[in-house]
Amino acid sequence: MIPGADLRSDGSCLFTVWAPFAKQMQVRLLGDDERVLDMYRIEKGYWQIEANDVKAGTRYLYRIDGEEERPDPASNFQPDGVHEASAVVDHAAFHWSDQNWRNYDLADYIVYELHTGCFTPEGTFEAIIEKMRYLRDLGITAIELMPVAQFPGERNWGYDGVFPYAVQNSYGGPDKLKRLVDAAHDHGLAVVLDVVYNHLGPEGNYLRDFGPYFTDRHVTPWGDAVNLDQAYSDEVRDYFIENALYWLHFYHMDALRLDALHAIFDMSATHFVEELTKRVDRYAESADRRVHLIGESALNNARLLRPRSEGGYGLDAQWSDDFHHSVHALMTEEEFGYYQDYGRVEDLAKAFDEGYVYTGQYSKFRKRKFGNHSGDRPAEQFVVCTQNHDQVGNRVHGERLIDLTDFESAKLAAGVLMLSPFVPMLFMGQEYGEESPFQYFVSHSDEKLVEAVRKGRKEEFSTFKQAQGVPDPQAVETFERSKLNWEKPEQGEHKTMLSLYKKFAEIRRTIPAWVDRSTQNVTSMKDKQILIWHREGDACEGRYLCVMNFSKHEQKVRLFEDGERWRKIVCSGENAWGGPGSELGEICEGRGELTLPERCFAFFEMI
Repeated sequence: MIPGADLRSDGSCLFTVWAPFAKQMQVRLLGDDERVLDMYRIEKGYWQIEANDVKAGTRYLYRIDGEEERPDPASNFQPDGVHEASAVVDHAAFHWSDQNWRNYDLADYIVYELHTGCFTPEGTFEAIIEKMRYLRDLGITAIELMPVAQFPGERNWGYDGVFPYAVQNSYGGPDKLKRLVDAAHDHGLAVVLDVVYNHLGPEGNYLRDFGPYFTDRHVTPWGDAVNLDQAYSDEVRDYFIENALYWLHFYHMDALRLDALHAIFDMSATHFVEELTKRVDRYAESADRRVHLIGESALNNARLLRPRSEGGYGLDAQWSDDFHHSVHALMTEEEFGYYQDYGRVEDLAKAFDEGYVYTGQYSKFRKRKFGNHSGDRPAEQFVVCTQNHDQVGNRVHGERLIDLTDFESAKLAAGVLMLSPFVPMLFMGQEYGEESPFQYFVSHSDEKLVEAVRKGRKEEFSTFKQAQGVPDPQAVETFERSKLNWEKPEQGEHKTMLSLYKKFAEIRRTIPAWVDRSTQNVTSMKDKQILIWHREGDACEGRYLCVMNFSKHEQKVRLFEDGERWRKIVCSGENAWGGPGSELGEICEGRGELTLPERCFAFFEMI
């Protein structure tokens, strides 16, 4: 059953809501022609009524048992915020121009994660469109929007959304999001939308007034879990699965990023994620579209990625935390929290080889064995990064990697990311070395909730020396500090970094079968903190070599055999890339030792 307000071409509108415990349900249509309509109960606790002479934009509320009035749990638009009436949306009124668009294979994705409010000074969908040529010139093929489902106020990461079907009003609402997707497709960019099915935010969350959407049988970091396996859970599962289909169908999204699957608790014989992938695959086949489901999970469980025919859940890809943690710990030498499990060059070598680093061995951080085998999964099933909203924004002060290290280390991290066999993802501003932080911000209207959020952030960082300076999440200044500085990409080292990322995108675009790990051989030199990988075979149409020096000293290394001749494609230590200088010539040959500057990589092609 599809919930919400379905506006038809003849001006009628079918209202559908799930309220299994209600004895009476009514819909109140607001405006000049205000009406209160009795709904009738149908199967499994759903209520419906068809109203005539309804226009797009009509505000409405549901009245439960003649008393409480609430917005629609499946509202498509909350023009006046989370506490006010819902608005009817005419999805057929938007004229798409992307009929010839075809989504990319995941192997061809270069993802750019952005926050709509912080990506541009205006903080709107419209403003993102103005930056699309920039993103395309950078080599990006897919933009990933952090959640845009309606949240309270105007400032939020998006994970406090309380209306999963409604497009955030302060960003521009439904039509402006459609225009963004349409324009992205016109520029050759796929669009990934971040969706949250493990919890809803605290303010404006009225789902409990309608039915048992939550259960106390399981507990998440945000409170009671979504009810996916207890009584009445069939309808709750449908509510979220239909939401996924809604974004794919009405907004032409090319992929969905599923937030924190480790916080989805489901003891059913068919797990929610498996049912979701099955329904999405069915939709994609009927619509003749290629769509991708990308999960975020902290479990290192390759079952998420395996096909349903092999007992898996059938996700197309997942974020790989192990890759990020391996790079970050090597670059910063941080050892707190989960970073204590990483920091060795051999960890990164395993990430290159298998996707996961922890595949069943003991984790000091978790005090138990962790993960399972992932080496049989293709490289395009792993989306990797060196920065993302979580890893930056969940630090005390929201520092980016370049602020924790230096320019040379940031270039090396860029090389690790973009020259890996996986699907690379950049976090907005990373491509030019943005130093502005990305901090946690909210704009709640409930002062008690605001104080609880402030207290929670301070307690979260109570063991850190900087805990006294935790930014105020409610302050406008915290949000403003997190915006990008668009004058920087044309300045000094920022311009150099941007050119380097463009070079990486060109390499990935022009060398075939980049994600084919069967052509790759990875070795590490623990004593020198060196990582070396070779790539050769018919699939990649050539032979390539990359050497990466993670130590803080220059290192000498033998790379080539007698008679071999290699052309240097890029070396991050060269003056041309803002480096201290490199002794590597344009052509290298023989068995002599090569000297690699500290925190430097070099990439070669055999000639």
